[in-house]
Amino acid sequence: MVYLSPPTSSHDATRTYLTAYREILANRRTRANTPSAVVLLAALEVDSLCACRMLASLLTRDGVQHRIEPVAGYPALVALKEQLSKSQELHTLVLLNIGSMLDLASEDWFGEFGQGVRIHVIDSRRPRSLPNLFGVGESQECIVVWDDGEVAKLAEERKAFEETMFDESDSDSEDDDDEEEEEDDDDDEEDGEGTPRKKRKLNGGAAKRERREKRDEYLARLDKYYTAGTSHGQSCAGTIYVLATALERADNALLWLAILGLTHQYLSARIKRSTYEQMYEVFSDEVARLNVSVPGTINDAGTKQQLTADDTGIRPSEEMRFMLVRHWNLYDAMYHSAYVMSRLRAWNEKGRKQLGGMLAKMGFSLQQCQQAFIHMDQDLKRSLRAKMDNYAPEYGLIELTYASFTRSFGFRLQPLSAADVVEGVGALLEAAEGVKLEVELEGGRGGGEWFGGSKAWQLPTRSEGKENRPLAPPPAKEGEKSTQQAEEEQREQKEEEWWVGNFWAAYDALGMNINLLRNSLPLAMALQRAIVRQGTALISKRAITQTKSFRLATIREGPDLALFAHPSTLSRLALWLVDATRNWVQSMQVGRKKRLLPFVIACAKEEAGTFVVVGVTGAGEMGDVRPNTFNLAFLEARDRSGARTRQVTFDTSVVEVNKEDLHKFLETLAMRAA
Repeated sequence: MVYLSPPTSSHDATRTYLTAYREILANRRTRANTPSAVVLLAALEVDSLCACRMLASLLTRDGVQHRIEPVAGYPALVALKEQLSKSQELHTLVLLNIGSMLDLASEDWFGEFGQGVRIHVIDSRRPRSLPNLFGVGESQECIVVWDDGEVAKLAEERKAFEETMFDESDSDSEDDDDEEEEEDDDDDEEDGEGTPRKKRKLNGGAAKRERREKRDEYLARLDKYYTAGTSHGQSCAGTIYVLATALERADNALLWLAILGLTHQYLSARIKRSTYEQMYEVFSDEVARLNVSVPGTINDAGTKQQLTADDTGIRPSEEMRFMLVRHWNLYDAMYHSAYVMSRLRAWNEKGRKQLGGMLAKMGFSLQQCQQAFIHMDQDLKRSLRAKMDNYAPEYGLIELTYASFTRSFGFRLQPLSAADVVEGVGALLEAAEGVKLEVELEGGRGGGEWFGGSKAWQLPTRSEGKENRPLAPPPAKEGEKSTQQAEEEQREQKEEEWWVGNFWAAYDALGMNINLLRNSLPLAMALQRAIVRQGTALISKRAITQTKSFRLATIREGPDLALFAHPSTLSRLALWLVDATRNWVQSMQVGRKKRLLPFVIACAKEEAGTFVVVGVTGAGEMGDVRPNTFNLAFLEARDRSGARTRQVTFDTSVVEVNKEDLHKFLETLAMRAA
């Protein structure tokens, strides 16, 4: 077993992130230093993307050649494993937000790679596979888990795992002893009462029963650990930043990426508000350490200060819970916010009138609110925060801000908050290629024939010869496969090419490609507009049904069907529905215990003949997060119903179900959950 603790100093003698990183550097000197020797596998999400960018930067500074491989899900990981197993140069494999729940040392995964390859696991998902943490043996020694301090809290689970692992052989011998006891029962009856032989057998039977009871307790403890639901620990980017700090290489670029990883966890409801605020304090100290203290920091959406043309500093800020408010218009930013939607129920006409009435009460005309925020009157922007504090509580908007950070980009771009960048990069990951989205041109609202309108968003072509460009798969030989199977593989290959292309677009945007980062903001607005449009349609058309254990919505048609067939986008829609309907659902539960049911949403994937199904848990308060138990629920529903399913991503609460099996899958899921 090998798990690493966070380093307390650069001279810490125990096994820490530092020792693991130095081993990678040592292999560079003693073995081949080629791009195939160190391979980074990154999941397609913002946190792992930031961690990948950070680790690649550290390796580059140390002269370690490496290769980055985006991995969309388990099928892609299996295919990539087959390729890597044939590499003679590979000595280090780093999994970023991949593999924490897999028994990586087994023959099904990386057990056959041999002693010369180290598998480093940096994953925020919980629970983690206990064999990766506490397993013994030659193959287990090759698995290195980067821990965030949680292993120290798993003392009971560790003892249960070790007892059951080492007691497996003993259980077989106990069964044999039980058979011998049954055969000798007649002999025991011939002995006198209380003979030594009888006493020995009685004592032996009691000891065996005690061992069985103890073993059952250990198994129950392990079952409780694995069935508690999926949650998240320290962000992957945060782990790499701890390494950079220990190496004394922390700078603004790495700090900003670590902040983005934390912000992504918070905005996607992976961590609680208390956890976010705790980490915010840590990063606040780092921001103060690495940035010169200046007056006039960015405190709200309407106050910003650009010091110089080359200012790239990071500053604390109080962010409003309005979607991309600095880059959108105030009305749309509020309307497309799940928080405002929940409080005002803005999916209906009455709620929209309330929103307009609140802005009018504040003295903001509709004309001002519907033009780009940057072009609003300066007096209105300066007074926005104060007027929101005065009038918003009357409409139930009492938690309009949260602490965050903002970074300046000099003369190239106006300052962006961490949430702005997360939304833009996330939109690139989900919709840069593969789907069609119309983005609104500047002046599109009320611009008329000459100045208004929209256009289809198009990803700028990446330059040829880029490092880490994915290799094209070998062409299939004709006549080897049936036409249907060939078409299916061709569709999957095209889809994977889209996902991988989106990864590199987002990767470039994080690498200070300002034009791409700027262009990602309209894409994020269009994506959020589609989410709100679909969500409000489901609510207003009463397309959400309720079972005893969860709420269910199914999307079978519509203009955005291809968009919501993407697991990440469908998950965002589910989270938006949970937030938007929170107060509405609780207000209907009068006279009984209020509880927010989990949400299951399914979207048709027409080309594949399947449905993508996502399950998210609900929390009674915004900022509260509960473990997601749909991972095991989906597995049990599949086994009981016999439905044909496929795990397409590393998120175990997302599954792809055959169209013909969807009804029985959901029916079994409802019965199981009840």
